[in-house]
Amino acid sequence: MSEQLYPGVFLRVKALVIDSIMLVLMMGAVTFLFSKLESVPETFRIVAFVVIFVLYDPLLTSLAGGTVGHKANGIRVKRASNHDKNILLPMAILRFLIKAFLGIISLVTLSFNDERRGIHDLASGSVVLYDQQPTA
Repeated sequence: MSEQLYPGVFLRVKALVIDSIMLVLMMGAVTFLFSKLESVPETFRIVAFVVIFVLYDPLLTSLAGGTVGHKANGIRVKRASNHDKNILLPMAILRFLIKAFLGIISLVTLSFNDERRGIHDLASGSVVLYDQQPTA
């Protein structure tokens, strides 16, 4: 049995860049849709953008094991206690909020443990893994 390898900062930042592009595209699509509809209340616009921004990462992480950026980079988010299971939505929301609040600090903490778990991973009980183990 080989030792588990964990993705580092570079792949996780690449995933974040892809996810940022996805968020911009989704917000652009909602803006376009609302521009085609007559008299959409400002409150609906605000709610739509908040929902997209706040729920994109947690929903995909809990339901699919990762965001579009994770999948594009061959990584996934799983429970640290059981690598076969996705994290639950409340834990995915907690993970996202901590990651968003701490920003780069959370990424820097990846190098402080063998499983490369950031503060957001430790708090939510998650771990980021490769879809398939890279060959040495």
